Amino acid sequence: MRVGIIGGKLQGVEASYLALKADWEVVLFDKHPAPPAKGLCTTFHHADVTREKEFIRHCEAIELIIPALENQEALASLSRSAGGLNIPLVHDPSSYAVSSSKIRSDRLFSDLGLLLPLPGPRAGYPLVAKPSGASGSAGVRRINTEAEFLAFRSSTADSQDWVIQEFLEGPSFSLEVLGSGQGYQTFQVTDLEMDNQYDCKRVLAPTVLRKSQIKEFEETALTVAQGLNLRGIMDVEVILHDGRLKVLEIDARLPSQTPTVVYLSTGINLIELLKEICAVNASMRCLPDGYPGQEPTPHSPPRGVIYEHIHVSPGRLEVSGEHVVSEAGPLQLLQGFFDADEAISNFEPGRPDWVATLIHVDETREKAWAKRNQVIEQIKRACSIHTVLDPSPPGGTSHRA
Repeated sequence: MRVGIIGGKLQGVEASYLALKADWEVVLFDKHPAPPAKGLCTTFHHADVTREKEFIRHCEAIELIIPALENQEALASLSRSAGGLNIPLVHDPSSYAVSSSKIRSDRLFSDLGLLLPLPGPRAGYPLVAKPSGASGSAGVRRINTEAEFLAFRSSTADSQDWVIQEFLEGPSFSLEVLGSGQGYQTFQVTDLEMDNQYDCKRVLAPTVLRKSQIKEFEETALTVAQGLNLRGIMDVEVILHDGRLKVLEIDARLPSQTPTVVYLSTGINLIELLKEICAVNASMRCLPDGYPGQEPTPHSPPRGVIYEHIHVSPGRLEVSGEHVVSEAGPLQLLQGFFDADEAISNFEPGRPDWVATLIHVDETREKAWAKRNQVIEQIKRACSIHTVLDPSPPGGTSHRA
């Protein structure tokens, strides 16, 4: 199988990792010469996909195209190129149009009768302000007082394009859904931990949620998928606040981080399932008779996984949000890195400043966490680390093993 992955940042790292685990040949495209996923591909093309003739010249024998970017011009170009080449494209334009706007997403959640944070400022303080079109934690800020809110409104020219909601404290969780437009399938719930900038620093599995809460989350995710008439992949993020799950956001695209954890914990590779539900034509048409493809057979019980990002500098190790990986340049997939099961890193011997995504897998989450602690100790000794930081959002909740 020869797959074209378009974009080499966080989503590209995710797609490349899972494609390699499926024993696929990975052809990576990026308009930047040294993206993070460059070290995880079989072939790299420094190319701008909006230059469609140039892109098409490099698509020989590619059987599937996976966008790993959020640029609308690039996505439109890919749709035209994939259509002309008759290559399936893993992209659901209508679902993506909703999920790429937090305003449209919240409107959908409200129309579906889902529980979500109360709108501000009438919800009271503190509030959280999120730019509608930004991805993940980009641009998110906390507003603590009315004076801060008024200052935000007066200093932000496009404040009407922001979502303002009550600020909720509590652990966050993610769940992937695949859909054909006729049938839908949820997968494993994963637990998310954030740094002090509300960027995801760690993903853990299996979840700490109770069975009843998992069922509630699955029903919520399926409701959203049906509301979107989803054709492809989507993840749903919720927060547990005062014992209730509230929907935070959706992304109708391949997410970063969580699919790898699902794969390591359950053995289910969502990239392989995406291939199954793509018909052999240029659009993201999926088989019409319910959820397509064979029912996945997960590990039983699921394995414990700790997946986290670190930034090492002279004398210091900080657990950080995934942004540190996106800015690190080409990464390599390393086995047995300081006795971690795997790492994705720009580490080189003697390099004083480097980043890594550390991956720890064991029979249980508790054992994986113990393994993680041993790896951190090894890095501390080898790199003369005297300061270890693991920041969380102000007032945030942690739910490690």
